[in-house]
Amino acid sequence: MVWGTTYIVTTHLLPDGHPLFAALMRSLPAGLIALLIARQLPSGSWWWKSLMLGTLNMGTFFPLLFLAAQELPGGVAATLNATQPIVIAFLAVVILHEKLSVWRVFWGVLGMTGVALVVLGPDAAMSPMGILAGIGGATSMSTGVVLTKKWGRPEGVSPIGLAGWQLSAAGLVLLLPALLFDGIPPSIDGSAWFGYAWLGIVGGLFTYTIWFSGIRRLPVTATALLGLLSPIVAAILGASIAGEALTTIQLLGFTLALIAMLAGQLPSPKKKAQFPS
Repeated sequence: MVWGTTYIVTTHLLPDGHPLFAALMRSLPAGLIALLIARQLPSGSWWWKSLMLGTLNMGTFFPLLFLAAQELPGGVAATLNATQPIVIAFLAVVILHEKLSVWRVFWGVLGMTGVALVVLGPDAAMSPMGILAGIGGATSMSTGVVLTKKWGRPEGVSPIGLAGWQLSAAGLVLLLPALLFDGIPPSIDGSAWFGYAWLGIVGGLFTYTIWFSGIRRLPVTATALLGLLSPIVAAILGASIAGEALTTIQLLGFTLALIAMLAGQLPSPKKKAQFPS
């Protein structure tokens, strides 16, 4: 739900045209704070694993997300991001060697359809760069989520420690590109500083700590379906803050997305039949 605030914060509070700098501000300060709290550094193979996961989950995903949010209407960007459960279901077959969950793919498609009904309007503009950024961002984070599930968390490392490793790695990956290609925005007012703090502390440190705990406990595709809450929240904020009206079609989309999110947490009917209570 917190991640659903990203679109309205980006478009209403942050300076335009600096997606790499926004991604840097969302990751590096939060990562350093997490390291100070956890007081744990990676060891052994977790140095390169943290770098890879941080790059996929944040270092690549964040700038592509901000770029999509700036190039596309929030609804289009949110719909592209809602493809993650479907991508994850197929990646789980390749990386985790799980059987394809047709049950969760079905609910993923239904959920994406619901999101599209909620957030896509007749005037939705299609920027090729924005569409590529949206698809690339969804694919990057989907890969990071599946690898996070595969590698788990080292013994004795807290969720905030794992989040700190990845956020810090993402920030280091983004540091030079952000300064070289984006630079520091010429004017950062109080609203922008609040936006960066919200995205970094609440939308980064807080949510990723919880997110990594959830990935460890839940099936990876079921966890991804919870991400459908993000565009739903984005649409609600658009209606309440930006004055966008909600139509009957959008309310239907809300219903479909919520049903898909909840039903996707349940085992398939075949599994129920195999393991009766």
